[in-house]
Amino acid sequence: MNKPIILIVDDDPQVLRAVTRDVRNQYAKDYRVMSTSSANEALDTLKDLKNKNETVAVFLSDQRMPEMLGVEFLGKAKEFFPEAKRILLTAYSDTEAAIRAINDVQLDYYLMKPWDPPEEKLYPALNEQLEDWQNQYTPLFQGIRIVGYQWSPRSHQVKDFLSGNLIPYQWLDIESNEAGKELLTLNKIENSTLPAVFFEDGTFLLNPNLQEVGGRTGMRSKASKTMYDVAIIGAGPSGLAGAVYGASEGLNTTLIEKRAPGGQAGTSSRIENYLGFPNGLSGAELSRRAITQASRFGAELLSPQEVVDISLKDNYKIITLADGSVINTKAVIITTGVDYRALEATDVEKFTGAGIYYGASTTEAHACRGCDVYIVGGGNSAGQSAMYLSNFAENVFIVVRKKDLSSTMSQYLIDQIKGTPNIQVMGETIVGQVFGNEKLEEICLENLVTKERKQVKAAALFIFIGAKPVTDWIKLEIIKDEKGFIETGRDLLKYEAFKKSWKLEREPYLLETCSPGIFAAGDVRAGAMNRVASAVGEGAMAIKFVHEYLAEN
Repeated sequence: MNKPIILIVDDDPQVLRAVTRDVRNQYAKDYRVMSTSSANEALDTLKDLKNKNETVAVFLSDQRMPEMLGVEFLGKAKEFFPEAKRILLTAYSDTEAAIRAINDVQLDYYLMKPWDPPEEKLYPALNEQLEDWQNQYTPLFQGIRIVGYQWSPRSHQVKDFLSGNLIPYQWLDIESNEAGKELLTLNKIENSTLPAVFFEDGTFLLNPNLQEVGGRTGMRSKASKTMYDVAIIGAGPSGLAGAVYGASEGLNTTLIEKRAPGGQAGTSSRIENYLGFPNGLSGAELSRRAITQASRFGAELLSPQEVVDISLKDNYKIITLADGSVINTKAVIITTGVDYRALEATDVEKFTGAGIYYGASTTEAHACRGCDVYIVGGGNSAGQSAMYLSNFAENVFIVVRKKDLSSTMSQYLIDQIKGTPNIQVMGETIVGQVFGNEKLEEICLENLVTKERKQVKAAALFIFIGAKPVTDWIKLEIIKDEKGFIETGRDLLKYEAFKKSWKLEREPYLLETCSPGIFAAGDVRAGAMNRVASAVGEGAMAIKFVHEYLAEN
């Protein structure tokens, strides 16, 4: 945490050095002492400090300065840091002005020159003012701040990206947060350019894309090497496991992720059936541990970065990225996982990111405090989301097509939901239409048995339905099943196209696609078990087959 600041302004260099020395000797342990001989320079500094979310505890200003009187400076400084104590340093002849300033700028104290010895004439007065200030002081958040509209899809995208990458941030809703409004006024930022993302160094980005935000937070989106042994596309549990095992076993490994590590599992508030964690752990915590492991072994994470194509040249694979750059690799593991299917209800797309969210319940939970929220879906992700949201929302309703959750959700979650009084399961029900102006306000529920329809208020709608493989980006002739999942291993033998394209004497390895050296693991693979533990196992197993492939080439 940054120390609060004592800012000293005096145009006389000799006096400035002396008072700065005395203040620093006494208070440097708990405060940062800054000084300047220019009142205008001090005001410019205050804007920078405000953008950096720094705190000024005390202004100590001389009265007679050529650029402006000390009283005038303190009045302008008050606009930046109204809670700071204001002390005027005056000569005997200026005491009348100092007394007037007590009312004009709510001056807290004035000190007479000279202040020697400081133990008698300076420190007792400063101690009293600092003690009074500390009694009212609450440390400010140190880190990234986002100023925007709660129901803005772009604001949601930036918040979701930062939280998914485990980067702390503070959300300042422009409609209700005074600090957010002050930042916009101070920097002359138009509301039409929001969200504004402020960084710790005081700089900011307006309506940024994820690559810009990622670049400013130290993420790498450019490859550092010309050739890799294995490139893993997708940083879900399977991809993370592949990166850990690949790098730890000496393979030159890169892991490419377009949003945030963890995949669907990364958005889970609590995974309770993962081996070795009897009290459960969040998807974010699992991702953090895995990224730390992979990085320690030397794996290179490129994020946010999106793969748009894979092409072949001899035995090498050429990966083309969204920014036009390419990565050369000897083997590829596709671990892009699955995404939630779009909800087929009227006007859903109109409010996506503005009250309707696919996953992402942890990001928007605080905005649901005291409200009714709805979840569509009956799988474990939906159940975990319901349990998390129940800590914030007034009521949580789980909407499912089936009569109950017994055939789609783990029993431990069903039992938890039954024991949570503000969660209600609405079986044999669908969401048929959504309503609102700039954000979601109401939804229409339809009972599939009685055909009864009713319109209810909803602060948010979270969608966790189905599993659509993320394979549309693949232009290479990779064999998939009728639903788009990638076929691997002996299951490829039933396809006529495989017999025409596979020219090796051996059969494909268990997780190998119809293109030698390109593997698939986790939920994106046809026949996968759709469990975090099995995805991790397949990611590790894929590295074994990469070793065998590299050995024969």
